[in-house]
Amino acid sequence: MPDKRPDKSNTAHSEIGSKYATPYDDVARTLLNDCSPLILPVLNETFGEHYKGDEKILFAPNEHYINQQDGEEIKRITDSSFTVIGEKEPKKYLFEVQSTADNRMLVRIFEYATQIALDEGERIGNILEVTIPNCAVLFLRSTKNTPDKMTIRMRASEGTLPIDVFVMKSQKYELDEIFQKGLLFLLPFYIFSHEKHLKEYDEDQEKLSRLEEEYAGIMNKLDELQRQGTISAYTRNTIVEMTHKVLEKLAMKYENVKKGVGSIMGGKVLEYKTKTIFREGKSEGLQEGLREGLQEGLREGRTETILENLKKLMQKMGISAEKAMDLLDVSEEEREEIAKRI
Repeated sequence: MPDKRPDKSNTAHSEIGSKYATPYDDVARTLLNDCSPLILPVLNETFGEHYKGDEKILFAPNEHYINQQDGEEIKRITDSSFTVIGEKEPKKYLFEVQSTADNRMLVRIFEYATQIALDEGERIGNILEVTIPNCAVLFLRSTKNTPDKMTIRMRASEGTLPIDVFVMKSQKYELDEIFQKGLLFLLPFYIFSHEKHLKEYDEDQEKLSRLEEEYAGIMNKLDELQRQGTISAYTRNTIVEMTHKVLEKLAMKYENVKKGVGSIMGGKVLEYKTKTIFREGKSEGLQEGLREGLQEGLREGRTETILENLKKLMQKMGISAEKAMDLLDVSEEEREEIAKRI
């Protein structure tokens, strides 16, 4: 559907999506974009889907302009809007991460969902056909009053259309269940299960040691999944880094917790970060070989060589084209050339 919005240079708009952004949103967005297959078991759990893990995930732009009654356009940023393409017909999803519920959350989800529907709508004669995405929220904090499902009701003269917003509560899941169901997407947020006791851990070495043992167990299980080939080294290290990022924020007032658990989750990986692992030729020289092939393709103008090498890295590591170009150190000039050929 063509974009009929006026030129943004002549239209007032404000970026209020960032008002709600937190480091936890950044972590979720990183996992979704860099390790996108991790979201599939979450969809299975939340919506009762049966994705196998090899489905294709297409991401939509996360910036949407919401038209206000006074004519102003407000820029909203969603956590993620994407389509899963599997054996059956493609399905659209809107997946939001919320650390704490607020009274405008359903309003924002409605705005996101309807704008996504409009952006991808299709006009057929006198009919505008739109598809509302399947909506879900991951609550990092929850109480006994947190619902299992929320509903938006759209009323018209022909009747009422309910839009269900499914709820996932990260604190509900014990570690065994997370690993059993493959819900590795939740691991960086597991520390929220201990949030109420962080002060105790910080002041009691015995309790802190038990928490450290728990995280040592997480590391062992991730290492085992990597050895089995269930996850790649890149996915394993990204989960570790994102876990460390959430810990730094949530336990920012508790130095002993940050130091103790951080040392378990940090280790050597955080000394040189995930990208550096590949820059130093880890993963059997994959990055260097693909970079050489990419450069050769650029020099010789062979589109198929460029795309082949990018696709190999994307498939091997489960990442986007942009992320693959980041890891291959593709220059801005080269990116422009590649973009013309994709």
